[in-house]
Amino acid sequence: MNPIGANAWIWVSPPTDERLAWLAPRVAELGFDQIELPVETIGDWDPVRTADLLAGLGLRASVCCAMGPGRDLTTGDRETTRDTQDYLRTCVDAVATLGGDIVCGPIYAPVGRTWLMEPDERATIVARIVAGLAPVAEYAGERGVRLAVEPINRFETSVLNTVEQTLDVISGVNSNSCGILLDTFHMNIEEKHPAEAIRLAGKHLVHLHACGSDRGAPGADHTPWGDIRASLAEIAYAGSVVIESFTSENVTIATAASIWRPLAASQDAIAIDGLAFSRGLFGHDTPEAGGVG
Repeated sequence: MNPIGANAWIWVSPPTDERLAWLAPRVAELGFDQIELPVETIGDWDPVRTADLLAGLGLRASVCCAMGPGRDLTTGDRETTRDTQDYLRTCVDAVATLGGDIVCGPIYAPVGRTWLMEPDERATIVARIVAGLAPVAEYAGERGVRLAVEPINRFETSVLNTVEQTLDVISGVNSNSCGILLDTFHMNIEEKHPAEAIRLAGKHLVHLHACGSDRGAPGADHTPWGDIRASLAEIAYAGSVVIESFTSENVTIATAASIWRPLAASQDAIAIDGLAFSRGLFGHDTPEAGGVG
């Protein structure tokens, strides 16, 4: 049975010590196994304090990166690359302190950075990403942490949109500490067949984000969840399934994710409905919600 998690962005942005004091118990109360914590600004929340909080609640943890301006491995600018690597290492340290083992996200360029690339330029960009990620992957591996590189949709980046493109980076880094995060929302846009994309990722898939085709709760949407479940079983995926959606309270994050309207009656509803569906899909029960086929 895959652990089921919830990203703090469903409710708050940014998460802080004060906010996590009420949010983490709420996530545990709802029945989640795991909470995923974004690092928007270093110091928003204290890893040591949060580790104690989560341990008392029996919650696992993962960390996701917030790739804003200045966090970029594609530019070729040495200072920007160093700053980005330092940020990623801080995320690695944070999740290690929490007892988790995944740092995930589009950890190669700021969300929203798009431009048309010719094949030669793309090869150069991939080489820069590989060179930038390799030492961070080594650092992560020494601490029992894995980087999970996320391809995202064409409206949010032009760098990595598909599993096939992301595998170019993974093969270049060539480390057991660097794998792939797949997100069902992005796959719905970019992959012709999400289940085949999962099979292509294979052993490199180390993390999964589950959300509906509208960014809401998984289940009541047209995503081929049954096919996704079958493909995950074929590759023996044993990692976490984290429900990721977004609050509109942070204008920058909401704009990056194109959250223009409420996606459910409440943010709690996204988590509650998504958890019920995911427990059935990835657990031992047969889900009753729509979207399975």
